[in-house]
Amino acid sequence: MTTSPIERAADTFAAELARWRVERSMSKKQLAARMGFDPSYVSHVEGRRHRPTEDFARRAEAVLGAGGAIWQRYQEYDELRHARSSPSHRDPPVPEQWLPPGTGLIVEQEVATLSYREGSYRCVIRRALYNAGTEPVTRYLIRVAVDRYPHDPEKSNRHHRDHPLSFAELDLQAWCGEEPAREAMEYRKKHDRDAFKEVWLLFENSEGRFPLYPGQRTVIEYAYTVSHDKWGQWFQRAVRLPTRRLTVRLDFPNWLDAQVWGVETSLSAEEAPLRTPVSRRAEGKRTTFEWTTESPPLNARYRLEWRFRGHNGPPPSGLAIAVRASDRMRAVGIVQRGADSLRQAARQFDLPRDEADARDVVDRLVAALDRVEELHTFTKGVGLAAPQIGLPWAAAVVRPADRTAEPVVLLNPRVVESSPETDEQYEGCLSFFDVRGLVSRPLALQVEHAKWDGGRVITSFELGMARLVAHEIDHLEGRLYVDRMAPGVPLVPVEEYREAGNPWRY
Repeated sequence: MTTSPIERAADTFAAELARWRVERSMSKKQLAARMGFDPSYVSHVEGRRHRPTEDFARRAEAVLGAGGAIWQRYQEYDELRHARSSPSHRDPPVPEQWLPPGTGLIVEQEVATLSYREGSYRCVIRRALYNAGTEPVTRYLIRVAVDRYPHDPEKSNRHHRDHPLSFAELDLQAWCGEEPAREAMEYRKKHDRDAFKEVWLLFENSEGRFPLYPGQRTVIEYAYTVSHDKWGQWFQRAVRLPTRRLTVRLDFPNWLDAQVWGVETSLSAEEAPLRTPVSRRAEGKRTTFEWTTESPPLNARYRLEWRFRGHNGPPPSGLAIAVRASDRMRAVGIVQRGADSLRQAARQFDLPRDEADARDVVDRLVAALDRVEELHTFTKGVGLAAPQIGLPWAAAVVRPADRTAEPVVLLNPRVVESSPETDEQYEGCLSFFDVRGLVSRPLALQVEHAKWDGGRVITSFELGMARLVAHEIDHLEGRLYVDRMAPGVPLVPVEEYREAGNPWRY
């Protein structure tokens, strides 16, 4: 039987409608109810007994979140219909965010980012909101949930009973709008449990109120921090409001060598792999993993999971509440006090014959410093000697407090002259980072050290750099800073040390 182009276009619309309805796991009755139509109407359109109307197409596109596919099929049908009757007539275009009356708040875009830094995860959620309802929105409900052992509920429950999540550690902050008109949002607690919190973000602060009125758009952003011991290796997003676009990002340091995968579930489907792959992008010392979906169905859940293949991953579970600084350094590969290698003189390179070995050792020192700097901010500068990563060679790398300056590479170094003027400052050592000790050092040093080609140079160091270099040369000679402390002077526990984050004073 021959059909006209208009009939074929109407059939194509009906097929597209049915495809998206099945994709969203809705019955015809459910779809009709959400669209505000008689339950039989969807059946009639899909069965080709009724031709689609503009109002029907708009509502179907909005409810099914078809990314424009249903509306495009309707426009193709409508073009043919009007071309035959009145070429000059065109219906007005559908409003970009038209939704059935009473739909309420929708999320036009969500970007959720989870970053691992210095032993903690920082979560930042940014949502572009549109009020498609009939009432002003004055609050927005968010949920913060942790699960240390997602595949062992009993173990996880015990862990969180012993180590409950607290509002103090979350450091929850929220904002509404874009700069320069961004407003801080106050919040009100709804539920406070060991492993999750529910909070109302309020469209108000001490300066006033800023409701989101019907037809208006805004952006909200909120952020919170959770220590590693409370956050299992997973990040889940649940679609609780109509959402146009969802993006999830994970941001990890390169040295963790993360492997990431994802799964999705819904009310009507079993857990299955994500339908599209997670992308990976390395930049500098960080690697970002990203995944995006368009028009996710309501109540869908998307979970990214990961493992760290680097042998020096974050500290084991249970450490981070009372995680000692030395445990964190040990976890990233720093040899700790008591090891024989810290009390032995390092082996000299025979350069240029050993150049390849020397370059390899320096590369490994730089990589180890990168890992260390993910755990701690060194405002005084930082150095690392090869014995501290288990290598017996006479090599060290020192990074100045001024990060615009180039790191100093020391091969076969020896002090050839030191100033008679000295001063006392507190030092820390990555090989026993739980304490600080008061050490006297020269204010200036002349250090002879080797170049890659075997030549020798003398470099002058002063003040803080002189102290850092002297500390590392001591390591290469099998000496620790405690050997230079005055008798009877106690070490200061890091918890009592008051100069953390401050440069040395001269």
